[in-house]
Amino acid sequence: MNKFIGAHTSAAGGVFNAPLNAMKIGAKAFALFTKNQRQWKAKDLDTATIDLFKENLEKSAILPKHVLPHDSYLINLGHPEIDKRQKSYDAFVDEINRCELLGLDRLNFHPGSFLKKISEHECLNIIAENMNRALDVTKGVTLVLENTAGQGSNLGWKFEHLAHIIERVEDKSRVGVCIDTCHMFTAGYDIRTREAYDISMAQFGNIVGFEYLKGMHLNDSKPDLGSHVDRHESIGKGKIGLDAFRFIMNDERLNDIPLILETIDDSIWDQEIALLYSLQENEL
Repeated sequence: MNKFIGAHTSAAGGVFNAPLNAMKIGAKAFALFTKNQRQWKAKDLDTATIDLFKENLEKSAILPKHVLPHDSYLINLGHPEIDKRQKSYDAFVDEINRCELLGLDRLNFHPGSFLKKISEHECLNIIAENMNRALDVTKGVTLVLENTAGQGSNLGWKFEHLAHIIERVEDKSRVGVCIDTCHMFTAGYDIRTREAYDISMAQFGNIVGFEYLKGMHLNDSKPDLGSHVDRHESIGKGKIGLDAFRFIMNDERLNDIPLILETIDDSIWDQEIALLYSLQENEL
């Protein structure tokens, strides 16, 4: 099986530390923020920082395609107010450019929120429009939409939302999806049993398409199925349970993409990575 598991590692002290932190937990993939995720502005990446990141990435033996950078939580490409939407767009383009400078080929982001001021449909169209604008002025980086739990006015919790956006993105070669298992579950897609997993994944395949799957976040869930609450739990310790992760580890459709832990106890990430690999069935 061709599975690449890691976690959202810290880039404290500089982005070049993220690959080293991934190595410490036995990761074959990782996620990171390329800047402080709770601030709009960040100083530009200098040549020394970029070179050291690439050097450490090579040292980790993790391929760029198995790294899943995440953008700032402040960004809302579907913001109902034009000035705030523009601020989000500008920050988003900066995030894409940072990924390109680091030699990374994808950027993971939450689609956006309508803030109960415009319709969901209008918000989805605005998100797609801003993605098109961003794709026009950048190169080399795929924009990876993450499914959400549907908390508050966040869109992207229905597979149909993701499909709606993708349909309106002009350059299909640079758009993708990241499935978060906790978000998927609390949005109402059950994966706890073999039958439920097969049904939910078939829905994803039929509505969005596995050709767009560019990464996954592997998280158990504190809240119940369909609760629309986003609270992660350690693998096997939440409402989803261990079986779902066994199905994932033996699903060939999920090969060769970054599978990223965002579980709540980073002190056991190395154990969780080992646990997930142990769920793989031996191939004949």
